[in-house]
Amino acid sequence: MMKRIFSLVLTVMLIQISVASQQNSNSFKTALLIVDIQNFYFPGEGPGLVNAEQASLAAKEILQIFREKKQLVVHVCHKSSKGMEIHNNVKPLPEEKVITKEEVNSFLGTDLLAYLRSNNIDRLVIIGMQTQMCLEAAVRAAHDYGFECVVIQEACATKDLTFGGKVATAEDVQTSTFATFVNGGYSKVIEMKLFKENTDKYLLQKLD
Repeated sequence: MMKRIFSLVLTVMLIQISVASQQNSNSFKTALLIVDIQNFYFPGEGPGLVNAEQASLAAKEILQIFREKKQLVVHVCHKSSKGMEIHNNVKPLPEEKVITKEEVNSFLGTDLLAYLRSNNIDRLVIIGMQTQMCLEAAVRAAHDYGFECVVIQEACATKDLTFGGKVATAEDVQTSTFATFVNGGYSKVIEMKLFKENTDKYLLQKLD
């Protein structure tokens, strides 16, 4: 009788260990990286970016989800003599990490990498401004440092660009940058709707 009980207990323990091991192997730690959603990108402080307000509102919604899920949030702002303040739509809480940078790359000359690694982060959801500048630099660097990256389209913004007498609209700039992320293997690029419908997947689970 005692042998049967011991055998049953041992079986249950092995099953629990197996389940826990499987859960840990599928579990990911994700942080939100908000890049340069600052006043100088909004009308009033300067010419503003195309759809800056709409992008900041999408970012606000994403930020709220991370806060509700108690996931790590990092705000990055670029040093400037004017309009440097982080926009009110994504204003940091006192306990949230704020990093001030002086380069396009959020990792260069900052403690961002050390902070993420000290918190055992595997994946970054990256949003912000400008798409083809500081956001792209953050995505490329994060990928090179081994982080899995996810960019949410609606929470990014840029402006029309001119080169060689030709104009690339903000929409075209976004499309080109997002295509580079995906085709180059730097990041997944998803719509807000997909993120909201699969929040736990993008925050806690390993992606395919």
